[in-house]
Amino acid sequence: MNIPDNGLPPIRRIVTGHDAQGRAVVASDGPLPTVVEVAAVPGTVFHEVWSTAASPAPVDNEPDPTLGALMLPPPPLGTRIRFVDIPPDTPELLARGAASAQAAFAQIGDAAASTAQAHSPHPLMHRTESVDYGVVIAGELTLVLDDSERVLGPGSVVVQRGTNHAWANRSGQPCRMLFVLVGGRFDPSLGAPAAGH
Repeated sequence: MNIPDNGLPPIRRIVTGHDAQGRAVVASDGPLPTVVEVAAVPGTVFHEVWSTAASPAPVDNEPDPTLGALMLPPPPLGTRIRFVDIPPDTPELLARGAASAQAAFAQIGDAAASTAQAHSPHPLMHRTESVDYGVVIAGELTLVLDDSERVLGPGSVVVQRGTNHAWANRSGQPCRMLFVLVGGRFDPSLGAPAAGH
């Protein structure tokens, strides 16, 4: 798939490891091997950096964990780090609503994350059982929650604690976010997650 040129720089990843004598070495240095455009939301690009599948994470020379299928959430006891390029919202995206959201979340490996309904504040509302740190690297984005919104610029950090949310780009320019996702478990005091909340 050809990734659209949105004017944002390519991402370089350096992965370290150990040689047979236990010395620190560069295991790889170059572009990310997994960069995927979400077909249902053209211009949305996932840049997969790394993931771990346990806590504590094994420190070893494991193979690249980003080479498998694209998955939105982190592994249950693991982490995931990625960049996401988010294009400006289009009238088509907003008009298609929940149908395009289902297709988008299915492509990124978590159709059940979509919570979009007819009355949702944004068609890409979703919720995952994780704690996510989202940092705006370039551009502007609006965090959309059930009851409010916050406009974010470069350097803004969102600590997303398993809440229903969406990322709206109303700026007219592409935005790049860095996300670190940590596998979590909903506290019983929050009640069972409900669609749309």
